[in-house]
Amino acid sequence: MSAGTSSSKLVITLGGIAVFSGVLLALTYEITKPMIAKNESEALEAAVFEVLPGAVARENFRLDDTGLRKVEEGSTEEPNLYAGINEAGERVGFALPGEARGYADVVRVLYGYNPENKQVVGLQVLSSNETPGLGDRIEKDPAFQENFTALDASLAHEIETVKNGEKTEPWQIDGISGATVSSKAIGKALRLSTNEWVPKLNAALEAGE
Repeated sequence: MSAGTSSSKLVITLGGIAVFSGVLLALTYEITKPMIAKNESEALEAAVFEVLPGAVARENFRLDDTGLRKVEEGSTEEPNLYAGINEAGERVGFALPGEARGYADVVRVLYGYNPENKQVVGLQVLSSNETPGLGDRIEKDPAFQENFTALDASLAHEIETVKNGEKTEPWQIDGISGATVSSKAIGKALRLSTNEWVPKLNAALEAGE
């Protein structure tokens, strides 16, 4: 067998393996996609209750330039914020998404917003690949999470992250020592999201939507 023939067979074999691997990967993705979507939905629902104290149920909403409208379960329209409902059937606030670049990857969060007092009242990290033991403290550090029990989101001042121990204002986030980039990513995610969504949400609520 010539060297050329052997090389051709090797190329064909490797090509076949690559095609097979691609098909297998695509099939695996299609099979697991419904399961992944279900898990993400359950995680999101649990996060809504975490970031909105007193919520026992949720309602899905879509907020855009046309206003605020409810999205019924099973609708093809994708919600982008969620209302928390307490046992008395009253809204206790809204859960809104935010994201910003951290140290290792994009940090995605869901936070609770109370329109009556214009405060962030809870925060949950939905996805993060920050450095274990340092960056992931944004998810686990109780002192850091305390920042989000009554964080001023009136937009009179922009939300910002300051160095650990230097917080003096209600719109400031007391950062984590040794995890500055990750702490700032949370502040940026909240600043960008509140600047975009809070004025629209407040306007829609004032209009009775």
